[in-house]
Amino acid sequence: ITSHDSMLSMLPPFHSLGLTGNIALPLAFGLPAVYYANPTEGARLAALTRRWKPTITVAPPTFLDGMLRKARPGDLASLRLGFVGAEKCPDSVYAAFAEAAPGGVLCEGYGVTECSPVISVNRPGSVLPGTIGQPLPSVRVAVVSAEGEPRRVAPGETGMLLVSGPNVFGGYLGVDADKQPFVAFEGMEWYRTGDLVSEAADGCLTFRGRLKRFVKVGGEMISLPQIESVLAAAFGEGRSEESGEQGPALAVESGEDGTIVLFTTLDITREEANAALRAARLSGLSAVARVQKLASIPVLGTGKTDYKALKASCV
Repeated sequence: ITSHDSMLSMLPPFHSLGLTGNIALPLAFGLPAVYYANPTEGARLAALTRRWKPTITVAPPTFLDGMLRKARPGDLASLRLGFVGAEKCPDSVYAAFAEAAPGGVLCEGYGVTECSPVISVNRPGSVLPGTIGQPLPSVRVAVVSAEGEPRRVAPGETGMLLVSGPNVFGGYLGVDADKQPFVAFEGMEWYRTGDLVSEAADGCLTFRGRLKRFVKVGGEMISLPQIESVLAAAFGEGRSEESGEQGPALAVESGEDGTIVLFTTLDITREEANAALRAARLSGLSAVARVQKLASIPVLGTGKTDYKALKASCV
């Protein structure tokens, strides 16, 4: 980032990435910033980009996708850097960004509010789509066994992500020490993210899902994000083209009885969904029990899918 850059800022300040990426970052670098208060108005954001020609933007993939789909040719040509986080970035968003901003690069990252919030990010010049990049220079990470006494897992193996560094918060107010999300490991205190990742030999991280978004079926831990990822790739990379709505086209959640439910705006049958899962060689236990058609998938103000609302509607 240089003094010649300028920023398109769309995220609300209650969003930790909005507070740091859209407010603190331009203040720290002295960047001109174009602010717009509603990140869901893709056409308006595209028009502002055409007019003011910002070079950088920070957004969850859902909001960036909405802007990309509403943009006219040339609207986003000034963007040289796009940073996305808060949810997995579909391949379709990478492709659409490359087409709309031919001189730009899209860098996916990962973070949590308790870590200020960025933990890792792909760097321009060494972007690996599908990964969340390498930890920031001041951040230490450890990928350990998710259950039992923590132990480091082998490179490429999935484990629980622990984080240590000056970005980590001091704990939740009013919460007893034994209920704080910290663990002792290798003589240090670490923040336990609750997220599963794998780490390559070069330190590049790949997000594998939230531990709480696993469901036990027949004694096996089944990853709902993995099922969702396969179905999104098979039926449109999460882009709600048929409904015309901005946001994801499908999401997967489990009912109170442990059954797996596919929520979608698309015309997908249970048989089609399970055929896609079999084609991807997922376990036979990774099977959709029922499909619920929705007008739109509920999304939080942060741009993430509202899984709590979906779980409440599992009937």
